[in-house]
Amino acid sequence: MTLPGPVGHVRTDAVLVVTGGPGRIPRGLEVLRAGDADRLFVSGVDPEVTRSEFASQFKVSKAEMRCCVTLGHLAVDTRSNAGEAAQWMESNGVKSVRLVTTDWHMRRAAGELHYSIPKTIKVIDDAVPSDPSLGQLFLEYNKLIISTVTQGWPL
Repeated sequence: MTLPGPVGHVRTDAVLVVTGGPGRIPRGLEVLRAGDADRLFVSGVDPEVTRSEFASQFKVSKAEMRCCVTLGHLAVDTRSNAGEAAQWMESNGVKSVRLVTTDWHMRRAAGELHYSIPKTIKVIDDAVPSDPSLGQLFLEYNKLIISTVTQGWPL
């Protein structure tokens, strides 16, 4: 089985970045700046991180932050990322979203998101390439199995 990869230019209403790995936020900003989405939602941002700190760290202009970037501070894990994102998408009328996360995390993150949103919302998986260790893959595989069983996803 191969890990999912990045996608090219595909237009969606929004980009959803799930925090927790290197390259995820820069990839989401890249998609936004390329005009492939109008809005960016970053789920799982530490509650102590302010909008100005985020903007400074990732070189986001005030205008870009004001118009296009929303930080979600409620999520603490993949399942709550999906719930937080689902609420934001519903509140903002999102009909299509590009999910950005690391390649090894994509299958579980996408599964949790699909479980949390209406089937009418189109999701495009855009995985950030990484070089995961065997231990990291083993742990993620087990988390995927647990998610599959507890959520009742088809195997």
